[in-house]
Amino acid sequence: MAVKSVPYKQHNFDISYEIINPRAKRDFIVLHGWGSNKNLMKQSFSKYMKDFRHIYIDLPGFGNSSNTMVLTTKDVAAIMEIFLEEIAATKDIVLGHSFGGKVGLLLDPKMLVLVASAGIYTEKSTSVKVKIALFKLFKLFGLAKFRSLFVAQDAKELTPEMYETFKNVVNEDFSQEFAAYSGRALLFWGEEDTATPLSCAHKIEKLVKNSALETYSGDHYFFMQNTADIAHKIESDFFKNIGE
Repeated sequence: MAVKSVPYKQHNFDISYEIINPRAKRDFIVLHGWGSNKNLMKQSFSKYMKDFRHIYIDLPGFGNSSNTMVLTTKDVAAIMEIFLEEIAATKDIVLGHSFGGKVGLLLDPKMLVLVASAGIYTEKSTSVKVKIALFKLFKLFGLAKFRSLFVAQDAKELTPEMYETFKNVVNEDFSQEFAAYSGRALLFWGEEDTATPLSCAHKIEKLVKNSALETYSGDHYFFMQNTADIAHKIESDFFKNIGE
């Protein structure tokens, strides 16, 4: 594991990362989802795609990477751009799971691999709407200390900066950004995913002109049981559509 200090908007971000196959000439950059870290992704993909230099990154505020400011997804992507320049990485393939998919999209790689990606707004359930309304009422009467009863599981135990970041990124709609992407995109999705439903995958597939969708049985973390097949399809598609 290594750490690179990245300056951004008068703040310094210590970005933790790990490189596998360091002598390979093509780069495979892997971005985890919200609440996760690079180790989960490394555990899944590090055994495959030996022709690529793997770069596993803890996004700001996750794993061993620091964050002391409120961010948007565009801020996170800007920090990643600076980081990738610092380590002389080429954006041959960027894979992003969930929140990492939005960050990867903004990096505009040659090939974008979206694994149960966030970025398509879905209507909140009635129960979530009720929780939000109740929390606002509690806050009005000075009872914000009961926040933990109402916030999403992904937002519990966050620092104030990361909680505000979570609120910034959770409801974003990246439909325009997906439509503007002109590279090759591969979409991999779990058929029983409730965090980013399969309907989101079909919308992204329609928005991204040069894209292909593969589905698997499983939930938001379906890829952990299907990594070998996913990695093989990424590699084959890259050499077929992007080149040697």
